[in-house]
Amino acid sequence: MSAVTKAAPEAHASAYDVERVRAEFPILSRSVYGKPLVYLDNANTTQKPRVVIDAVRRYYEEENANIHRGTHWLSEKATEAYEGGREKVARFLGATSPKEIVFTRGTTEAINLVAAGFAREYLQAGDEILITGLEHHSNIVPWQLACERTGAKLVVVPITDEGEVPVDEFEKRLTPRTKLAAVSHVSNALGTVNPVKTFIALAHARKVPVLVDGAQAAPHLPLDVVDLGCDFYAISGHKMYGPTGIGALYGTEAWLEKLPPYQGGGDMISSVTFEKTTYNVLPWKFEAGTANIAGGIGFGVAADWLSGVGLAAVAAHEHDLLLHGTRQLSMVPGLTIVGRAKEKAGVISFVLENVHPHDIGTILDREGIAIRTGHHCAQPVMDRFGLPATARASFGLYNTRAEVDALVNALAKVRKVFG
Repeated sequence: MSAVTKAAPEAHASAYDVERVRAEFPILSRSVYGKPLVYLDNANTTQKPRVVIDAVRRYYEEENANIHRGTHWLSEKATEAYEGGREKVARFLGATSPKEIVFTRGTTEAINLVAAGFAREYLQAGDEILITGLEHHSNIVPWQLACERTGAKLVVVPITDEGEVPVDEFEKRLTPRTKLAAVSHVSNALGTVNPVKTFIALAHARKVPVLVDGAQAAPHLPLDVVDLGCDFYAISGHKMYGPTGIGALYGTEAWLEKLPPYQGGGDMISSVTFEKTTYNVLPWKFEAGTANIAGGIGFGVAADWLSGVGLAAVAAHEHDLLLHGTRQLSMVPGLTIVGRAKEKAGVISFVLENVHPHDIGTILDREGIAIRTGHHCAQPVMDRFGLPATARASFGLYNTRAEVDALVNALAKVRKVFG
Protein backbone atom coordinates (compact mmCIF):
# COMPACT_ATOMS: atom_id res chain seq x y z
CA MET A 1 0.00 0.00 0.00
CA SER A 2 1.42 3.37 -0.97
CA ALA A 3 2.20 6.18 1.41
CA VAL A 4 -0.27 9.01 1.74
CA THR A 5 0.32 11.94 -0.55
CA LYS A 6 -0.29 15.13 1.37
CA ALA A 7 -3.08 17.23 -0.04
CA ALA A 8 -2.41 20.72 -1.30
CA PRO A 9 -3.27 23.56 1.10
CA GLU A 10 -6.99 24.11 1.33
CA ALA A 11 -8.30 26.56 -1.21
CA HIS A 12 -11.59 28.32 -0.65
CA ALA A 13 -13.23 31.60 -1.40
CA SER A 14 -12.59 34.41 1.05
CA ALA A 15 -16.34 34.72 1.55
CA TYR A 16 -17.94 31.43 2.56
CA ASP A 17 -20.76 30.71 0.10
CA VAL A 18 -23.23 28.83 2.26
CA GLU A 19 -25.94 28.85 -0.39
CA ARG A 20 -23.64 27.11 -2.86
CA VAL A 21 -22.86 24.52 -0.20
CA ARG A 22 -26.53 24.02 0.64
CA ALA A 23 -27.34 23.39 -3.02
CA GLU A 24 -25.25 20.21 -2.85
CA PHE A 25 -27.58 18.62 -0.26
CA PRO A 26 -30.83 17.32 -1.80
CA ILE A 27 -32.60 16.82 1.53
CA LEU A 28 -32.30 20.49 2.49
CA SER A 29 -34.86 21.45 -0.16
CA ARG A 30 -37.64 19.40 1.40
CA SER A 31 -40.40 20.53 3.74
CA VAL A 32 -41.54 19.07 7.08
CA TYR A 33 -45.18 19.60 8.13
CA GLY A 34 -45.40 22.20 5.38
CA LYS A 35 -42.44 24.17 6.73
CA PRO A 36 -38.94 24.45 5.24
CA LEU A 37 -36.63 21.92 6.90
CA VAL A 38 -34.25 23.52 9.41
CA TYR A 39 -31.79 20.79 10.32
CA LEU A 40 -29.95 21.55 13.56
CA ASP A 41 -29.12 18.01 14.70
CA ASN A 42 -25.69 17.71 13.11
CA ALA A 43 -23.91 16.43 16.21
CA ASN A 44 -26.21 13.42 15.94
CA THR A 45 -25.72 12.83 12.22
CA THR A 46 -25.10 15.03 9.21
CA GLN A 47 -26.89 15.16 5.87
CA LYS A 48 -25.16 13.90 2.73
CA PRO A 49 -24.04 15.88 -0.32
CA ARG A 50 -25.00 14.64 -3.76
CA VAL A 51 -21.44 13.56 -4.52
CA VAL A 52 -21.51 11.03 -1.64
CA ILE A 53 -24.97 9.74 -2.55
CA ASP A 54 -23.85 9.31 -6.16
CA ALA A 55 -20.67 7.47 -5.16
CA VAL A 56 -22.60 4.91 -3.09
CA ARG A 57 -25.19 4.46 -5.83
CA ARG A 58 -22.48 4.12 -8.49
CA TYR A 59 -20.79 1.30 -6.58
CA TYR A 60 -23.99 -0.73 -6.41
CA GLU A 61 -24.99 0.04 -9.98
CA GLU A 62 -21.62 -0.34 -11.71
CA GLU A 63 -18.96 -2.05 -9.54
CA ASN A 64 -20.69 -4.25 -6.97
CA ALA A 65 -18.43 -7.16 -5.98
CA ASN A 66 -16.53 -8.35 -2.95
CA ILE A 67 -13.05 -6.96 -2.39
CA HIS A 68 -9.57 -8.44 -1.95
CA ARG A 69 -10.79 -11.92 -2.92
CA GLY A 70 -11.66 -11.87 -6.60
CA THR A 71 -9.59 -11.90 -9.76
CA HIS A 72 -12.39 -10.63 -11.99
CA TRP A 73 -12.80 -7.08 -13.24
CA LEU A 74 -15.62 -6.03 -10.87
CA SER A 75 -13.72 -7.20 -7.80
CA GLU A 76 -10.61 -5.34 -8.92
CA LYS A 77 -12.62 -2.14 -9.46
CA ALA A 78 -14.39 -2.48 -6.09
CA THR A 79 -11.10 -3.13 -4.29
CA GLU A 80 -9.49 -0.14 -5.98
CA ALA A 81 -12.37 2.15 -4.98
CA TYR A 82 -12.53 0.85 -1.39
CA GLU A 83 -8.79 1.12 -0.78
CA GLY A 84 -8.91 4.51 -2.46
CA GLY A 85 -11.42 5.51 0.22
CA ARG A 86 -8.91 4.45 2.87
CA GLU A 87 -6.21 6.61 1.28
CA LYS A 88 -8.57 9.61 1.26
CA VAL A 89 -9.41 9.17 4.94
CA ALA A 90 -5.70 8.84 5.76
CA ARG A 91 -5.01 12.06 3.88
CA PHE A 92 -7.90 13.82 5.65
CA LEU A 93 -6.47 12.92 9.07
CA GLY A 94 -2.86 13.62 8.15
CA ALA A 95 -1.78 10.00 8.72
CA THR A 96 1.60 9.01 7.32
CA SER A 97 0.27 5.85 5.65
CA PRO A 98 -3.07 4.17 4.81
CA LYS A 99 -1.79 1.24 6.89
CA GLU A 100 -2.62 3.39 9.93
CA ILE A 101 -6.32 3.56 9.01
CA VAL A 102 -8.56 0.71 10.14
CA PHE A 103 -12.10 0.85 8.80
CA THR A 104 -14.70 0.24 11.51
CA ARG A 105 -18.45 0.69 11.86
CA GLY A 106 -17.79 4.06 13.50
CA THR A 107 -16.17 5.75 16.48
CA THR A 108 -17.83 3.33 18.89
CA GLU A 109 -16.33 0.24 17.31
CA ALA A 110 -12.95 1.97 16.94
CA ILE A 111 -12.80 2.66 20.68
CA ASN A 112 -14.01 -0.86 21.48
CA LEU A 113 -11.23 -2.26 19.30
CA VAL A 114 -8.56 -0.44 21.30
CA ALA A 115 -10.21 -1.18 24.65
CA ALA A 116 -10.45 -4.90 23.87
CA GLY A 117 -6.81 -4.99 22.78
CA PHE A 118 -5.61 -3.25 25.91
CA ALA A 119 -7.71 -5.54 28.10
CA ARG A 120 -6.07 -8.58 26.52
CA GLU A 121 -2.48 -7.37 26.47
CA TYR A 122 -1.81 -4.37 28.69
CA LEU A 123 -4.20 -4.15 31.65
CA GLN A 124 -4.16 -5.90 34.99
CA ALA A 125 -5.59 -5.35 38.46
CA GLY A 126 -4.61 -1.96 39.87
CA ASP A 127 -3.95 -0.30 36.49
CA GLU A 128 -5.84 2.86 35.56
CA ILE A 129 -7.58 4.23 32.46
CA LEU A 130 -7.95 8.02 32.51
CA ILE A 131 -10.98 9.69 30.91
CA THR A 132 -12.77 13.01 31.42
CA GLY A 133 -16.18 13.97 32.74
CA LEU A 134 -17.19 15.14 29.25
CA GLU A 135 -17.16 11.77 27.53
CA HIS A 136 -19.81 10.21 25.34
CA HIS A 137 -20.96 6.76 26.47
CA SER A 138 -18.85 5.32 23.62
CA ASN A 139 -15.73 6.53 25.41
CA ILE A 140 -16.89 5.32 28.83
CA VAL A 141 -18.54 1.92 28.50
CA PRO A 142 -15.75 0.16 26.52
CA TRP A 143 -13.26 1.14 29.24
CA GLN A 144 -15.64 0.02 31.97
CA LEU A 145 -15.85 -3.37 30.25
CA ALA A 146 -12.06 -3.51 30.01
CA CYS A 147 -11.78 -2.70 33.71
CA GLU A 148 -14.34 -5.37 34.63
CA ARG A 149 -12.34 -7.97 32.72
CA THR A 150 -8.98 -7.05 34.23
CA GLY A 151 -9.50 -5.44 37.60
CA ALA A 152 -8.25 -2.10 36.32
CA LYS A 153 -9.85 1.15 37.47
CA LEU A 154 -11.51 4.00 35.59
CA VAL A 155 -10.31 7.44 36.71
CA VAL A 156 -12.34 10.50 35.70
CA VAL A 157 -11.11 14.09 35.40
CA PRO A 158 -13.93 16.37 36.67
CA ILE A 159 -15.30 19.26 34.62
CA THR A 160 -15.98 22.83 35.69
CA ASP A 161 -19.27 24.71 35.80
CA GLU A 162 -18.39 26.09 32.36
CA GLY A 163 -18.00 22.58 30.98
CA GLU A 164 -14.22 22.61 30.68
CA VAL A 165 -11.59 20.03 31.65
CA PRO A 166 -8.86 21.81 33.64
CA VAL A 167 -5.38 20.91 32.44
CA ASP A 168 -4.03 20.78 36.00
CA GLU A 169 -6.76 18.32 37.01
CA PHE A 170 -5.89 16.12 34.06
CA GLU A 171 -2.18 16.21 34.89
CA LYS A 172 -2.84 15.50 38.56
CA ARG A 173 -4.55 12.23 37.69
CA LEU A 174 -1.73 10.88 35.54
CA THR A 175 0.03 8.37 37.76
CA PRO A 176 2.47 5.47 37.34
CA ARG A 177 -0.63 3.24 37.20
CA THR A 178 -2.14 5.05 34.18
CA LYS A 179 -1.97 2.76 31.16
CA LEU A 180 -3.94 4.89 28.70
CA ALA A 181 -5.81 8.19 28.52
CA ALA A 182 -8.98 8.41 26.40
CA VAL A 183 -10.34 11.91 25.79
CA SER A 184 -12.86 13.56 23.51
CA HIS A 185 -11.58 16.25 21.16
CA VAL A 186 -14.98 18.00 21.13
CA SER A 187 -17.86 17.30 23.52
CA ASN A 188 -21.02 16.19 21.77
CA ALA A 189 -23.18 17.39 24.68
CA LEU A 190 -21.71 20.85 25.30
CA GLY A 191 -19.46 21.63 22.33
CA THR A 192 -16.36 22.11 24.50
CA VAL A 193 -13.14 21.88 22.52
CA ASN A 194 -10.60 20.16 24.75
CA PRO A 195 -6.89 21.08 24.71
CA VAL A 196 -6.05 17.58 23.48
CA LYS A 197 -2.59 18.48 22.21
CA THR A 198 -1.66 19.58 25.73
CA PHE A 199 -3.23 16.45 27.23
CA ILE A 200 -1.27 14.27 24.81
CA ALA A 201 2.02 15.98 25.61
CA LEU A 202 1.44 15.60 29.36
CA ALA A 203 0.53 11.94 28.97
CA HIS A 204 3.45 11.15 26.68
CA ALA A 205 5.87 12.76 29.15
CA ARG A 206 4.83 9.89 31.43
CA LYS A 207 4.89 7.33 28.58
CA VAL A 208 1.08 7.04 28.60
CA PRO A 209 -0.57 6.47 25.20
CA VAL A 210 -3.61 8.57 24.27
CA LEU A 211 -6.78 7.77 22.35
CA VAL A 212 -8.79 10.74 21.08
CA ASP A 213 -12.51 10.46 20.35
CA GLY A 214 -12.67 12.70 17.29
CA ALA A 215 -16.25 12.03 16.24
CA GLN A 216 -17.35 15.62 16.87
CA ALA A 217 -14.09 17.30 15.82
CA ALA A 218 -13.59 15.75 12.37
CA PRO A 219 -16.51 17.61 10.66
CA HIS A 220 -15.56 20.96 12.14
CA LEU A 221 -11.82 21.42 12.72
CA PRO A 222 -8.69 21.03 10.58
CA LEU A 223 -6.99 17.83 11.74
CA ASP A 224 -3.43 16.52 11.69
CA VAL A 225 -2.96 13.46 13.86
CA VAL A 226 0.83 13.59 13.48
CA ASP A 227 0.88 17.18 14.73
CA LEU A 228 -1.45 16.27 17.61
CA GLY A 229 0.83 13.38 18.48
CA CYS A 230 -2.00 11.03 19.49
CA ASP A 231 -1.58 7.27 19.42
CA PHE A 232 -5.17 6.62 18.33
CA TYR A 233 -7.87 8.82 16.80
CA ALA A 234 -11.44 7.60 16.19
CA ILE A 235 -13.98 9.07 13.75
CA SER A 236 -17.40 8.32 12.24
CA GLY A 237 -18.32 8.81 8.59
CA HIS A 238 -21.94 9.77 9.23
CA LYS A 239 -20.88 12.81 11.26
CA MET A 240 -18.62 13.91 8.37
CA TYR A 241 -21.33 14.09 5.68
CA GLY A 242 -20.60 10.47 4.76
CA PRO A 243 -22.53 7.19 5.00
CA THR A 244 -23.72 5.56 8.21
CA GLY A 245 -22.15 2.34 9.45
CA ILE A 246 -18.59 3.30 8.54
CA GLY A 247 -15.83 4.96 10.51
CA ALA A 248 -12.13 4.70 11.09
CA LEU A 249 -9.53 4.16 13.73
CA TYR A 250 -6.22 5.90 13.16
CA GLY A 251 -3.45 4.22 15.08
CA THR A 252 0.28 4.64 14.82
CA GLU A 253 1.83 1.72 13.01
CA ALA A 254 3.79 0.81 16.15
CA TRP A 255 0.65 0.50 18.27
CA LEU A 256 -1.42 -1.30 15.64
CA GLU A 257 1.33 -3.86 15.21
CA LYS A 258 1.30 -4.54 18.97
CA LEU A 259 -2.46 -4.84 19.46
CA PRO A 260 -4.05 -8.26 18.92
CA PRO A 261 -6.81 -8.75 16.32
CA TYR A 262 -10.20 -7.52 17.45
CA GLN A 263 -12.28 -10.16 15.64
CA GLY A 264 -11.54 -13.34 13.75
CA GLY A 265 -12.74 -14.44 10.33
CA GLY A 266 -12.10 -13.96 6.65
CA ASP A 267 -9.75 -11.31 5.26
CA MET A 268 -7.90 -10.71 8.55
CA ILE A 269 -5.82 -13.86 8.10
CA SER A 270 -2.68 -14.78 6.22
CA SER A 271 -3.07 -18.53 6.62
CA VAL A 272 -5.34 -20.85 8.60
CA THR A 273 -4.93 -24.44 9.73
CA PHE A 274 -6.77 -26.24 12.51
CA GLU A 275 -3.62 -25.94 14.58
CA LYS A 276 -2.69 -22.28 14.02
CA THR A 277 -3.68 -19.06 12.28
CA THR A 278 -1.33 -16.32 11.18
CA TYR A 279 -2.77 -12.85 10.76
CA ASN A 280 -2.83 -10.46 7.86
CA VAL A 281 -0.69 -7.32 7.70
CA LEU A 282 -1.95 -3.86 8.66
CA PRO A 283 -4.61 -2.62 8.40
CA TRP A 284 -6.48 -5.77 7.35
CA LYS A 285 -5.47 -7.61 10.52
CA PHE A 286 -8.36 -5.75 12.20
CA GLU A 287 -10.94 -6.05 9.42
CA ALA A 288 -12.63 -9.44 9.65
CA GLY A 289 -15.36 -10.42 7.22
CA THR A 290 -16.95 -8.67 4.27
CA ALA A 291 -16.51 -4.94 4.64
CA ASN A 292 -19.01 -2.12 4.30
CA ILE A 293 -17.61 -1.56 0.82
CA ALA A 294 -20.05 1.11 -0.32
CA GLY A 295 -19.57 2.85 3.03
CA GLY A 296 -15.79 2.91 2.69
CA ILE A 297 -16.05 4.35 -0.81
CA GLY A 298 -18.58 6.97 0.27
CA PHE A 299 -16.54 7.81 3.37
CA GLY A 300 -13.51 8.58 1.24
CA VAL A 301 -15.57 10.76 -1.08
CA ALA A 302 -17.01 12.64 1.92
CA ALA A 303 -13.53 13.20 3.37
CA ASP A 304 -12.27 14.63 0.07
CA TRP A 305 -15.39 16.74 -0.34
CA LEU A 306 -15.05 18.16 3.16
CA SER A 307 -11.39 18.96 2.58
CA GLY A 308 -12.37 20.67 -0.67
CA VAL A 309 -14.84 22.94 1.11
CA GLY A 310 -12.02 23.82 3.52
CA LEU A 311 -12.05 22.97 7.22
CA ALA A 312 -10.71 26.40 8.16
CA ALA A 313 -13.61 28.04 6.31
CA VAL A 314 -16.09 25.59 7.86
CA ALA A 315 -14.76 26.32 11.35
CA ALA A 316 -15.07 30.08 10.80
CA HIS A 317 -18.61 29.79 9.43
CA GLU A 318 -19.78 27.58 12.27
CA HIS A 319 -18.12 29.82 14.86
CA ASP A 320 -20.15 32.72 13.50
CA LEU A 321 -23.31 30.64 13.88
CA LEU A 322 -22.29 29.75 17.44
CA LEU A 323 -21.77 33.39 18.39
CA HIS A 324 -25.00 34.48 16.73
CA GLY A 325 -26.95 31.63 18.28
CA THR A 326 -25.51 32.25 21.74
CA ARG A 327 -26.45 35.95 21.55
CA GLN A 328 -29.97 35.31 20.31
CA LEU A 329 -30.77 32.42 22.63
CA SER A 330 -29.41 34.30 25.63
CA MET A 331 -32.19 36.84 25.12
CA VAL A 332 -34.97 34.25 25.31
CA PRO A 333 -36.70 34.64 28.71
CA GLY A 334 -36.25 31.62 30.95
CA LEU A 335 -33.62 30.00 28.72
CA THR A 336 -30.30 28.84 30.18
CA ILE A 337 -27.39 27.70 28.04
CA VAL A 338 -25.56 24.72 29.55
CA GLY A 339 -21.84 24.76 28.89
CA ARG A 340 -20.01 28.02 28.27
CA ALA A 341 -16.46 26.91 27.64
CA LYS A 342 -14.11 29.50 26.19
CA GLU A 343 -13.31 27.13 23.31
CA LYS A 344 -16.47 25.70 21.76
CA ALA A 345 -17.60 24.09 18.53
CA GLY A 346 -21.03 24.75 17.05
CA VAL A 347 -23.14 23.14 19.76
CA ILE A 348 -25.59 24.91 22.07
CA SER A 349 -27.30 22.86 24.78
CA PHE A 350 -30.03 24.64 26.68
CA VAL A 351 -32.98 24.27 29.02
CA LEU A 352 -36.15 26.35 29.14
CA GLU A 353 -37.77 27.11 32.46
CA ASN A 354 -40.78 24.89 33.25
CA VAL A 355 -40.60 23.08 29.87
CA HIS A 356 -39.23 19.57 29.42
CA PRO A 357 -36.68 19.33 26.59
CA HIS A 358 -38.77 16.63 24.89
CA ASP A 359 -41.70 19.05 24.71
CA ILE A 360 -39.39 21.67 23.20
CA GLY A 361 -38.29 19.19 20.55
CA THR A 362 -41.84 18.14 19.71
CA ILE A 363 -43.09 21.69 19.18
CA LEU A 364 -40.01 22.68 17.18
CA ASP A 365 -40.49 19.63 14.98
CA ARG A 366 -43.94 20.89 13.99
CA GLU A 367 -42.21 24.08 12.88
CA GLY A 368 -39.88 22.07 10.65
CA ILE A 369 -36.93 22.43 13.03
CA ALA A 370 -34.92 19.33 13.91
CA ILE A 371 -32.92 19.44 17.15
CA ARG A 372 -31.84 16.76 19.62
CA THR A 373 -33.34 16.39 23.09
CA GLY A 374 -32.32 14.02 25.87
CA HIS A 375 -29.05 13.13 27.57
CA HIS A 376 -27.14 12.91 24.25
CA CYS A 377 -25.48 9.61 25.24
CA ALA A 378 -23.62 11.62 27.89
CA GLN A 379 -25.54 10.95 31.09
CA PRO A 380 -22.60 11.75 33.39
CA VAL A 381 -22.48 15.24 31.85
CA MET A 382 -26.18 15.71 32.59
CA ASP A 383 -25.64 14.44 36.14
CA ARG A 384 -22.82 16.97 36.61
CA PHE A 385 -25.27 19.79 35.93
CA GLY A 386 -28.17 18.21 37.79
CA LEU A 387 -30.28 17.84 34.65
CA PRO A 388 -32.17 14.88 33.22
CA ALA A 389 -31.83 16.24 29.69
CA THR A 390 -31.20 19.31 27.55
CA ALA A 391 -32.32 20.55 24.15
CA ARG A 392 -29.37 20.76 21.76
CA ALA A 393 -28.94 22.73 18.57
CA SER A 394 -25.83 21.70 16.66
CA PHE A 395 -24.62 23.47 13.55
CA GLY A 396 -23.18 22.16 10.32
CA LEU A 397 -21.50 23.76 7.35
CA TYR A 398 -24.84 24.25 5.53
CA ASN A 399 -26.67 26.06 8.35
CA THR A 400 -27.42 29.78 8.21
CA ARG A 401 -28.09 32.67 10.56
CA ALA A 402 -31.67 32.68 9.25
CA GLU A 403 -32.09 29.12 10.51
CA VAL A 404 -30.76 30.13 13.92
CA ASP A 405 -33.32 32.94 13.94
CA ALA A 406 -36.04 30.45 12.99
CA LEU A 407 -35.08 28.41 16.06
CA VAL A 408 -35.32 31.46 18.31
CA ASN A 409 -38.69 32.47 16.87
CA ALA A 410 -40.04 28.94 17.31
CA LEU A 411 -38.98 28.96 20.96
CA ALA A 412 -41.33 31.92 21.43
CA LYS A 413 -44.14 29.56 20.40
CA VAL A 414 -42.92 27.00 22.92
CA ARG A 415 -43.06 29.61 25.67
CA LYS A 416 -46.55 30.66 24.57
CA VAL A 417 -47.83 27.05 24.72
CA PHE A 418 -46.40 26.57 28.21
CA GLY A 419 -47.29 29.98 29.51
